[in-house]
Amino acid sequence: MPYPADRERDRPWVMRTYAGHSSASASNELYRRNLAKGQTGLSVAFDLPTQTGYDPDDELAKGEVGKVGVPISHIGDMRRLFDGIPFDGANTSMTINATAMWLLALYVSVAEEHGADPNQLAGTTQNDIIKEYLSRGTYVFPPGPSLRLITDMVAWTVSNVPRWNPINICSYHLQEVGATPAQEVAYAMSTAIAVLDSVRDSGQVPPERFGDVVARMSFFVNAGVRFIEEMCKMRAFTQLWDDITRERYGIADPKQRRFRYGVQVNSLGLTEAQPENNVQRIVLEMLAVSLSRDARARAIQLPAWNEALGLPRPWDQQWALRMQQVLAYETDLLEYQDIFEGSKVIEAKVAEIVAGAREEIDRVQAMGGAVAAVESGYMKSALVSSLADRRRRVESGEDVVVGVNRFATSEPSPLQAEGAKAIETIDPIVELQAVEAIREWRARRDESLVDSTLTALRAAAKTDANLVEATIACAKAGVTTGEWSQALRETFGEYRAPTGVSAASASGEAGTEIARVRDRVRATGEEIGERLRILVGKPGLDGHSNGAEQVAVRARDVGFEVVYQGIRLTPAQITSAAVQEDVHVVGLSILSGSHLEVVPAVVDGLREAGAGDIPVIVGGIIPPDDAEKLKERGVARVFTPKDYELTQIMDEIVTVVREFRGLA
Repeated sequence: MPYPADRERDRPWVMRTYAGHSSASASNELYRRNLAKGQTGLSVAFDLPTQTGYDPDDELAKGEVGKVGVPISHIGDMRRLFDGIPFDGANTSMTINATAMWLLALYVSVAEEHGADPNQLAGTTQNDIIKEYLSRGTYVFPPGPSLRLITDMVAWTVSNVPRWNPINICSYHLQEVGATPAQEVAYAMSTAIAVLDSVRDSGQVPPERFGDVVARMSFFVNAGVRFIEEMCKMRAFTQLWDDITRERYGIADPKQRRFRYGVQVNSLGLTEAQPENNVQRIVLEMLAVSLSRDARARAIQLPAWNEALGLPRPWDQQWALRMQQVLAYETDLLEYQDIFEGSKVIEAKVAEIVAGAREEIDRVQAMGGAVAAVESGYMKSALVSSLADRRRRVESGEDVVVGVNRFATSEPSPLQAEGAKAIETIDPIVELQAVEAIREWRARRDESLVDSTLTALRAAAKTDANLVEATIACAKAGVTTGEWSQALRETFGEYRAPTGVSAASASGEAGTEIARVRDRVRATGEEIGERLRILVGKPGLDGHSNGAEQVAVRARDVGFEVVYQGIRLTPAQITSAAVQEDVHVVGLSILSGSHLEVVPAVVDGLREAGAGDIPVIVGGIIPPDDAEKLKERGVARVFTPKDYELTQIMDEIVTVVREFRGLA
């Protein structure tokens, strides 16, 4: 979006709603409705199989299809997703990382079928794999090959789709897994440096065009409820980006150095308890990225008030859109120059964040850069420790969360009067239909063409050739998401990122409650005759591991021996590990909505393995009706975000072990 002259009224930012679910056809209908309501850009949410490179009929996709986004398995799905939506006039953001090249190839191929001018295609592929190793967990390949895919995309888009943002460096999820403002800025900038260095060193872009590369770099940030600090963070981002692109890369044009960012406010900061309070949280967080004209977001998407409960309904998303529209069109926000210029308080806070970020950037660069800091586990451990500190402040009451650890008395909420109908639910038949549809797709296509394009992709991956054109050929031939990913898995291999749990700091854990639970863990272990062991598991494709990691850290701190193997495990793998490690309890963490499918599979697997005496507990975003169903299927306890005191959860886990061992 063009920037206004200094004395013009500022233009409103691009207004988006992060949306997509169940199927391409249903999501297309949702997008059309949202655009008719005044939304000015699309933000496509993909389901976890699409994000991690699996087809709907893959074992790991079970229970995950269409849950947290739309499944896109081939070019036919992409055609349906954008049916009737003009490509030339659309500004499409796609939250996709490991498979970003594939989804861009599908999008460009369908746009070409519609006769769209590639020079007019505008939008963004998130494509930030570094933060996937640190937070969301939807990575597929090792860091080196992943950076190669990003590099190829950047180089190709600059020449072929010049208005496209090939990467949206995403600090959003870093804040959700614990990053302080300085860490959030530093790790995002370290990622940007890694990408720009890789593009420059690849030789794919002539030096005289490197300014165009810098100009297409975009960012996606988080805005928490401490909105003054968050606004200062954005001013710090703007200052540092200008400095780095000028000093490190010699970019002379200030327009090419402009810090361009979109934002979603903090979804994991929304509460299940008194969820109506989330409305004011969202509005305050929106102010953080809109008040300062010199660092104003150019695209904003807001979560709905009930995202801590489950998938929002269209009405909930409309409410979030109307929040943006009231701010942009009813208030005088856009009529003034930057209202914070010259403020000593703001300048001091910005300087503090910049100094802290520079120090952390230097530390990462001394390690060899962002990729090396991921592979060593340094950045992950730092974030796990920061999140542990934040949780301790909430649990102690030092950080107040209204309706959770203070002012918890509440009247019944009329917004939740409908019970389970207060959130969107996905009919299980959606997955069955997707499985049947992809099998029909494979049966109808030209297999020889599919085989030849996949062979060409594998061959190109073994060289230093740019892989975008080979990927587009696969898209047009009818290759599926899982097949494209598997071809590259065979060449690049797969990867399991460090969990950060073993090196996480446990400072500040002294206290009578911790000591009491630790004594109880020790005493129970002595009665059983061995130290208590807990397996913390992440079944399915849900990569949001911060909850599981915090449970693992606290379990270790109260004296459990912890078995934690990271994300993306099948129920069979979790069952096998529980039996092999002879654990006393299994704790499953899941946020993707697939709990009714994957959790009972673990319970059944333990029984079939003769280990039915191992209790299973579950934590995640689980509606009350579903919690009761899980208990009926044999789950011992269900914890949701309202159960925020980890030490109390540990105490309850000890109680569960004692009950199952006949010691209660």
